[in-house]
Amino acid sequence: MSETTSTTNRLAGESSPYLLLHAHNPVDWYPWGPEALDKARRDDRPIFLSVGYSTCYWCHVMERESFSDPETAALMNRDFVNIKLDREERPEVDEIYMAATQILSGHGGWPNSLFLTPDLKPFYAGTYFPPDDRYGRPGFRGVLASLADAWANRRPEVYEQAEEMAHAMRHYLEERTQPAEVPPHPGVATHAVDALARRFDRRYAGFGDAPKFPTPSNLLLLLDLADHHPDAGEMLAATVDAMARGGIYDQLGGGFHRYATDREWKVPHFEKMLYDNGFLLEVYAREHARSGSPEAARVARETAEFLAREMTSPEGAFLSAIDAETAGDEGAFYVWTREEIDAVLGAEDATFLAPLLGFAGAPFFEGQRYVLHLPAPLADAAETRKVDPADLLAEIKTLEARLFAVRARRPRPATDDKVLTDWNGTAITGLAVAGQLLNEPAYVQQAARAAEFLLSRLRPAGGPLLHAYRAGQAKVPGLLSDYVFLVRGLLALHEATGEDRWLAAAAELTAEQIDRLGDPEGGGFFAAAESPDLLFRSKDIFDGAMPSANAVAAWNLVELAERTGGERWIAEARRTLTAFAPLVERSPDAVRTLALATRRYHRAVGGADAISPATERTAEAAMSQLEREEEQVVAVSGEMGEPNEAAEGFRPFRLTLTIAPGWHINANPASESYLVATEVTAEGPALRNLRYPEAGEMNLAAVDHPLAAYAGTVEITGEVGPGTGRLLLTYQPCDATRCLPPVTKKLVLGG
Repeated sequence: MSETTSTTNRLAGESSPYLLLHAHNPVDWYPWGPEALDKARRDDRPIFLSVGYSTCYWCHVMERESFSDPETAALMNRDFVNIKLDREERPEVDEIYMAATQILSGHGGWPNSLFLTPDLKPFYAGTYFPPDDRYGRPGFRGVLASLADAWANRRPEVYEQAEEMAHAMRHYLEERTQPAEVPPHPGVATHAVDALARRFDRRYAGFGDAPKFPTPSNLLLLLDLADHHPDAGEMLAATVDAMARGGIYDQLGGGFHRYATDREWKVPHFEKMLYDNGFLLEVYAREHARSGSPEAARVARETAEFLAREMTSPEGAFLSAIDAETAGDEGAFYVWTREEIDAVLGAEDATFLAPLLGFAGAPFFEGQRYVLHLPAPLADAAETRKVDPADLLAEIKTLEARLFAVRARRPRPATDDKVLTDWNGTAITGLAVAGQLLNEPAYVQQAARAAEFLLSRLRPAGGPLLHAYRAGQAKVPGLLSDYVFLVRGLLALHEATGEDRWLAAAAELTAEQIDRLGDPEGGGFFAAAESPDLLFRSKDIFDGAMPSANAVAAWNLVELAERTGGERWIAEARRTLTAFAPLVERSPDAVRTLALATRRYHRAVGGADAISPATERTAEAAMSQLEREEEQVVAVSGEMGEPNEAAEGFRPFRLTLTIAPGWHINANPASESYLVATEVTAEGPALRNLRYPEAGEMNLAAVDHPLAAYAGTVEITGEVGPGTGRLLLTYQPCDATRCLPPVTKKLVLGG
C-alpha cells in the first residue's frame, strides 16, 4: 500500500481491538513484526513505536488528536517507520520499552511513545504527547520534526544516546537479583503482613491513601495468614467489606472496576478488567469460607454472574476488558443523576433507597451525578430500621433490578473481546474456587469450559502454549504469565472436581514452562522465550496489578509436588525461591507473593500445616539483624530550642537526617500507598508546626513513575509540647531496586 494512504492501513488485517482502532488512520502503521523491523533496517529509518491498549483513555485521545490528523500523519510517514503495539498482546515487549520511558523521562504510562534506532534501541521516549505544546508537554508535531532533524544531521549523537539507554535498560531489567544458596527464611510472609499493617487505613480500610487498588497480592497474603497473624484477618475482612460497599464495586451489575480514585472507595476509574474480577471472585469466596460472611458470598456470586453475562465469549472463554468511557464520557454507563433515578423508581422508592445506595446527599461525581455505593454495612442499616438484613437486602435488590434494566438500554462502553491465556487463568481459578466453596457446580462447569477452550485453541498440536486469541486467530508464543496462571486454574479445577485430567494438563504445561522459560544458570524463569525482536529477557519478580509470575510459578510447583509426590517439582520450587532469596529477605513487602510462596514451600518440605516455633524464632533473629543493618542507612542528629514567651510551653526542634549514598527515604506524603512516609510523631507530648523538606524525585525499578523522596542531608523542624515523652522518627530506606521494611527510631533531643 502507499505510504500516504489515509483510508486504511496494515492494521486492518490485525485481530487486536486496539490495533483495529487505528486501522483507518492516515498513518502508515505497521504491526510489530518482521515486516516493519526489516523495513526500518533496509531504509535506514528510525522507528516510532506507539504502545497502548484498547481501554486506555489517553491512547484514545492521542489517536483522535494526532494519529487521525493528516498533517501529523504526513510527518510520521515521511520520516519514520511507524509501529503500533497492543501491550496486552505483547507484554514482554511493553515491559522492555516501558523501562526505557521510565529511565529517559522519569515516569511511565500509556500511550507509551518511543523512537528507536533500526536495531530497536530507544533514543527518545515519552507517554502522551498533545498535538501542540500544552500541559507542560512538548507538542507531537514538534517532537517529530526535532527527532527527524537529529536523525538526519546528528546521527552519531543519536546512536550514542541509544547505546547508553541500552546499557541502562539491561541493568534495569536483567540485574535485579543475585541468587542465594538457600530459599528465604519462612518468616518473610509474616513480615510482609507486618508491613501491610503499618500502612493499613483503619478508617476506610485498604492500604494507604488515594488512589486505592484491589491489589490481589495483598489479599491473597492476608487470606493465607488470617489465622496466624494477629492483624491479618481484621485487615482482610475490613478491606473486602469496604470494597464491596464502595463505588469500585458495580452495585447494580456486579463485578469490580479497576481502582478507586478516592480514599473512601466511592469513585472508581470505571474500566473493568478480567484479571481483577478473576482474583477478587476467588478472594471473596475464600473469605466467605473463612469467616462465614454472607456479604462475601453475595459479592462472589454476583461477580461470577457478571463474568458469565458480560465477559464470556460464545465459545466459553473470557474476554479481556470493558472500557471506562462511552463516547468519550468517563463512567457514563454507570452513573446517575437524581432525576434519572426518580424517573425510574418514583419519588417514594427513590427516597427509601437514597440513604442505602449513596445518593441522599449532594452529587459528588462530575456532571451532578452519583456513583451508587453502600455508605453503611447492610447489617447496620437493617438494625437502624429494625428489620432482618436478608429482608432489607431483598427489597434493595428489587429496586436495583429496575435501575439495572434501564441502565442496560444505555449505550454500552466498548468491550475488548480478545482472549488472553493468563487473564483467563485468573477467571478459571476464581470460578473453580467459588464453585467448590459456595456449592455452585455451574461455576466449576464454566471454568472447565474455558480451560477446555484454551487447551484446544491456544495449544496447537506440536507447538507451545499461545498467549492471545481473537477472531479465530491464536498467536504469540506463551509467556511465563500464561503458563503459571493457567496452571493455577487447572490445579483449582483438579481440587474442585477431583478429575485427574486437570492435574495431568497442569504437570505437562509446567514441564513445558521449565523447558522453554527456565533459567538453568540463575534460577527462576524468564518472562518470555528468546526472540530476535526482544532486546532483553527479564524476569517477572515484583507484584503489581497481578501477582509476580515467578512467585506463582513457585507456588504452583509446591502444589504439584504435594499432589503428585514428584521430587522434580519441589526441587524446581527451591531453585526458583533461591534465585530471589536476597530480595525477598530484604524487602518482603515489595514481593509479597514470593514471600507467600516461600511460606508454602517451607510448609510442604516440613510436612506440617504450620511453621514450627523454632523456625519462626530463627526467622525473627535473621530479620532483627536485617533491621539493625537498615538503621545504618540514615544517621540522625537533633537539637531542641527554648520556648519563647508566647509558645505555651512548646519548644522548637530540628532533626538533621544524613542519608547514605545510593539510598533515599520516602517523602511526606509518600507517593504511593504501599510506601511508608517519613514521619515524626511523639510519645506523650503534642506536636505542632511540623515542616518536612521539599521532596526530590527518585526512580524505583518496581514503579513506573518517579517517587517523591529525600536524599543526601535534609532537615525536619517543628515544635514539641511540654511532657517527658520522646520523639519518634519513622522512615523507609530504599535504593534503586527495592525498599526495605520501615524503621522507627526513638529520639531524645538535647538543647
